Amino acid sequence: MFTLRAMRITFALVLSSLCISAQAQQPAVKTESASTGAITGKVIDESGQPLANATVYARPASNTPSGYHPVLTNREGAFEINGLNQGNYNVTATMSGYTTPMREPGARTPPTHRVGDSVTITLMKGGVVTGTVTNANGEPVVLVNVRAQMIRDPSGRRVTNGPNRERTTDDRGVYRIYGLYPGTYVLLAGGQTQSTHLFGNPFESDVPTYASSATRDTAQEITVRNGEELTGVDIRYRGEQGRVISGEVKRAAGPNTGINLQLTIAGDAGVPWSDSSYQQPGERSFAFYGIADGDYRLYAQTHSPTGEILLSEAKQIRVKGADISGVELTMRPLASMAGRVVLQEMNAPECKEKPRPSFDDTFIGAWHRVTEKAKETPQALWSLGAPVRPDAEGNFVVKNLVAGEYHLVPRFSARYWYVHSISLTPPATAGAKTAGKPVDATRVWTNVKPGDKLSGLTITLAQGAGLLRGRIVLGEGEQVPEKLFVYLAPVEREKAEDVWRYYAVLVSPEGQIVLNHIAPGRYWIVARTAEDDEAAPPTKLRWPHETEMRARIRREAEAAKTEIEFKPCQNISGFQLPLKPQDQ
Repeated sequence: MFTLRAMRITFALVLSSLCISAQAQQPAVKTESASTGAITGKVIDESGQPLANATVYARPASNTPSGYHPVLTNREGAFEINGLNQGNYNVTATMSGYTTPMREPGARTPPTHRVGDSVTITLMKGGVVTGTVTNANGEPVVLVNVRAQMIRDPSGRRVTNGPNRERTTDDRGVYRIYGLYPGTYVLLAGGQTQSTHLFGNPFESDVPTYASSATRDTAQEITVRNGEELTGVDIRYRGEQGRVISGEVKRAAGPNTGINLQLTIAGDAGVPWSDSSYQQPGERSFAFYGIADGDYRLYAQTHSPTGEILLSEAKQIRVKGADISGVELTMRPLASMAGRVVLQEMNAPECKEKPRPSFDDTFIGAWHRVTEKAKETPQALWSLGAPVRPDAEGNFVVKNLVAGEYHLVPRFSARYWYVHSISLTPPATAGAKTAGKPVDATRVWTNVKPGDKLSGLTITLAQGAGLLRGRIVLGEGEQVPEKLFVYLAPVEREKAEDVWRYYAVLVSPEGQIVLNHIAPGRYWIVARTAEDDEAAPPTKLRWPHETEMRARIRREAEAAKTEIEFKPCQNISGFQLPLKPQDQ
């Protein structure tokens, strides 16, 4: 009996092992129905080689994703995600030791995918940093947490809330952090950490020590490249006692849910630093340990079951030689902007039977204005108001907006449609029978205050857009300059103040030009090399206050004397634009 039972157990374990192995090599399969389908594709590295056992996720492309569908790639890097309902999905992949390419500032939101699409995802081998942590006597510091914190992206731009990874040292005091994005980092050991909260952290009361044995102000900076391993980045641990910031969180309204607290360094100078803490439902008091002297911002936030966010003000705190206690944070609902997307068709024969925009594939985002006052708000808070899709009737509500100035940016894929106008109708004032006169919301920033429920927005998408495909004509031996953009500016003077009649697109390294959603009409076209600016020209060109930039582009384009005209729903291919010396 014992032998037979042992054989059965052994067989079951072998069968289980085979099933696990098969799952690691084959994409997951779900039962199909008439209303569901699949997204297929492949995951490759930067050299085009397939990546086996990468995890691929399909998440519904909505403001509050309701779920995700993870599968593993097979030996050929292929995947198939079955059982997906009709709709739009964000498809991403992860793999230990690999990263996804970082997005450029001002870059468009990554495209979404629909059932039936085939997707290719590229992952890059991440960088590695390794070294030792020792005390003043040269002895290893065991189980201390070491964080690699990005402070500048690969282009050298400062990032205040960049990617970071943490690992603890082993019994030799050795740490190894892998899967890092390319960029500039600082390494710090000790202090309060997220990864060890559940197990206790004997170093959480210490001020973090930066490589090689520095404070935050004198931290050593290291450059990490894709697939490169940096060794010998050692840290001599200082073991200095830090301060404590403590207090209480209150909420003005809402359910009793868990609360996230975020503490960040104030100001844009020096090395960025941040720490976070989580309060379980019902908890009100909080404490941050291991805090060095300096100026900080502290805020708290929580989610309601409906997806709305409650947020406290970002409180300014100065730590100097003593603990800070009695800090009070009160969370309140954020603002929202509501409106409707309207479709305006035209009777031109060229546009007949052209596909209409699908609200399923349309996203409305609210972009904030970057001012000195706006910089006082931690950067992460501006991303809380994620883009949303209109409902079947075109109605939309962009929720969770921090107080500030905004303009709306619609994104859609219907090729033969363009943004005609964006207007805001103010509500009727006391004693008035009708609402106020509509305001052109593309020419002024829309101001929202805490808790505002703004409505009356109308986004009109019109039929008749054109498409431009062409290339830059170079002289013998010339190459396409970096950051070369092609601009369109309206010829008609009555359109000179129309923000959405200005267009910009980055020229590819091969000199290719592809520009779509162009309103019918006559345009001046010119190529110019962009300055090293934080915002990409296609984004900056649409900012309401950038009237001088649009006027300058129009003057330069008119002086170049190259005109192009788009008839309704016209595709222009093979266009050639000579690159003039002043364009570079």
